[in-house]
Amino acid sequence: MRLLLVEDHVPLADELLAGLGRQGYAVDWLADGRDAAYQGATEPYDLIILDLGLPGKPGLEVLREWRGGGLSTPVLILTARGSWAERIDGLKAGADDYLTKPFHPEELQLRIQALLRRSHGVANQPRLEASGLQLDESRQCVSLNGNEIDLTAAEFRLLRYFMLHPGQILSKSHLAEHLYDGESERDSNVIEVHVNHLRRKLGREVIETRRGQGYRFDGVAG
Repeated sequence: MRLLLVEDHVPLADELLAGLGRQGYAVDWLADGRDAAYQGATEPYDLIILDLGLPGKPGLEVLREWRGGGLSTPVLILTARGSWAERIDGLKAGADDYLTKPFHPEELQLRIQALLRRSHGVANQPRLEASGLQLDESRQCVSLNGNEIDLTAAEFRLLRYFMLHPGQILSKSHLAEHLYDGESERDSNVIEVHVNHLRRKLGREVIETRRGQGYRFDGVAG
């Protein structure tokens, strides 16, 4: 899952980038509201984490611009401001959730998980479940019919994306756009390698190839 972090406080941004990276997210970081307004509207993010007190253009103005342009990507607002009025302003502008600084990293992680699952119509429960598979994001592990399966970090990220998009045909280029940040080289052949590794570990029937179209995860998320 590819996230955009818009935060001008560098120490906090560094901390969040490290933590989100450990949780298997590909994260782009911006510190200026003007850059965020453009990039958030043009890149295929799964979720945006937005600070309100930004240089260049205030976060609320950025959010209003996104929503006015039809952007439906979930937005989680981070702010040091704690007044009810500002929370209400953020929600009215189109925020999906709100987290006031300081916050515990685990709370941010759980809010991100909940927003991502909600945006894909998947129940928010401790684990993603489909076709005998259980994926636990907090422990970064996967089990098949009760037996834990050893996956690499890249395989885990790919499987999580498939399980959040059950039954959808996903092209290699689409998967690459959502599994790597903007600084990473995107090689669609690497996606094919990871898919083959998942099939070997989980069974070939779990991921179907649609020739000329991409891949389809054969399962219904629980």
